[in-house]
Amino acid sequence: MELTLLGTGGPEGLPLPDCPCAACAVAVGAGARAATAVVVDGLVLLDLTPGVAMAAARAGQPLGGLRMVLLSHPHDGPPVEVPAGLPAPVRLPDGERLPLTTGHRVEAVAVDAPGTGYAVESPDGFRVLYLPPGCGPAGVSAGGPPYDLVLLDVVGRPDGLARLREVGAVISTTDVVAVHLDHEAPPEPELTRRLAALGARAVPDGTTLVAGDYQEVPDVPRRTLVLGGARSGKSLEAERRLSAFPGVVYVATGGSRAGDAEWAARVAVHRERRPAGWRTEETCDLLPLLADAGGPPLLIDCLSLWLTHTLDAADAWTSPAAGLPAVHAATAGLVAGWRATRRTVVAVSNEVGSGVVPPTPAGRLFRDELGRLNAALAAESEHVLLVVAGQAVRLRG
Repeated sequence: MELTLLGTGGPEGLPLPDCPCAACAVAVGAGARAATAVVVDGLVLLDLTPGVAMAAARAGQPLGGLRMVLLSHPHDGPPVEVPAGLPAPVRLPDGERLPLTTGHRVEAVAVDAPGTGYAVESPDGFRVLYLPPGCGPAGVSAGGPPYDLVLLDVVGRPDGLARLREVGAVISTTDVVAVHLDHEAPPEPELTRRLAALGARAVPDGTTLVAGDYQEVPDVPRRTLVLGGARSGKSLEAERRLSAFPGVVYVATGGSRAGDAEWAARVAVHRERRPAGWRTEETCDLLPLLADAGGPPLLIDCLSLWLTHTLDAADAWTSPAAGLPAVHAATAGLVAGWRATRRTVVAVSNEVGSGVVPPTPAGRLFRDELGRLNAALAAESEHVLLVVAGQAVRLRG
């Protein structure tokens, strides 16, 4: 089954008309994207968009053999003109199944926002799922066969991809392609980097995809270390990397602090932006979590607070000579557990020591021990990022 993507952008395309933002400014040439529309085996058009006939001509995709034109979402603005010779566009009710004389089968799939998704199955059993912009699947259940190819709004709704993974509709061999890309999506090469972390990819307008033709999307790294300074965006980067995976365990090493309203407000901000399906554990006992081979992905935020707890427990602040052996044993154990883990894990840590030498012995002790811990964990990580001013710089992987 072949799918030609006549467009891969949001409903208004990219760049947006008269938009002065940086994303639209660089969306020129190959970076420009028409509104998403997909032709399946020359028979079914998913979404009728402005200029679809011109887009089809550019892609070398004839429209004369179309048997069905399906709409997935309400279109704002004036009605889209239907090119001469095309079937009248329709939007199927959720759950309706239509067989074609070619042996293809089309099913309308319920979504969790205004719109309709479509599953298309070829005569030889290949399965494709297409979801409209801003939508995730609704009412999906486990037990069905996985899709070979999925087209959805990965940037805007990574939780929709997580839901598909949770029920086995998306597996490691499913080709996940991001569509409906608008100016909220980062420009290249950042777009490719972010999507690869989610097990997805983007393609230019006019690309023809083949369902079942496995594409080499980089494997999601087992161990990722995210470093950065204060308010650099390191926690947001770590959360974003796991946003398309179900059941993530968020390990908060800071815990609660009685009577500290400012700390409680910080914690509340973190909690509110986490996906609803994530589970939070407040603990510094990381080794059992790393050793749980069958568990869902871990997000540890953050290692600098874990080190603070470890230094406190060993009373190393006031008596380094007596306390540091226990601290070093704990950090060696953490590094060994990190190296041996079979879980997907993303950990956040502060990057320290780039400024002036701390004026106190305690400050210098913390700087030195955290620097050593970061270096030891980075050496055992497939992927290491440094976040500066919200921009992730790849150091390894």
